[in-house]
Amino acid sequence: MAIGRPKHFSRAEVMEKAIPVFWEHGFADTSLADLEAATGVNRSGLYAEFRDKEDLFLASLGHYIETSGLTDMLATKPLGWTNVEKYLKFGLACWSGQKGCFSVSAMRELAILPQEARLIVEKSMKPIRRLLISNIEAEKTTMDASGLADLAMTFFSGLSIEQNLVTNRQSGLKRIEVFLQVMRAL
Repeated sequence: MAIGRPKHFSRAEVMEKAIPVFWEHGFADTSLADLEAATGVNRSGLYAEFRDKEDLFLASLGHYIETSGLTDMLATKPLGWTNVEKYLKFGLACWSGQKGCFSVSAMRELAILPQEARLIVEKSMKPIRRLLISNIEAEKTTMDASGLADLAMTFFSGLSIEQNLVTNRQSGLKRIEVFLQVMRAL
């Protein structure tokens, strides 16, 4: 039995280092050299752990969603507008100081990504939507909670994408404040 070189990295560590690179450059504009530089793992090590760049992207996207803590945040008791506000603020800087949200950024490239990327994002959105509905139902609203949850998710996505242009966090916080005032009035 042949013995290969011992692995000097963890899969999770590689994904955590790859996420900011994919986040900043997108899937298409991230090169293998970028990933090697960010992770400290050479090409053969990356290919031994992940089939290809696509596999690393998909694994990183799944890892990001699993470790984001967003569903735990939305499930915090008591349910209500405070959780919705935390969710929206999460869209300003979701992970390790990056602007916006990696899964929202990934949605911009779904046309060139494999179907699995769409499934990962869609699957992650279901519990978020369900929890937003629960939080909104805990408050007194005259509008349908599911419609308001959809509105909040659309606002979150737009806010996350807009963070690529905005350098002032206060601007995003002000938009969230106004949006929540509108939501509470509905």
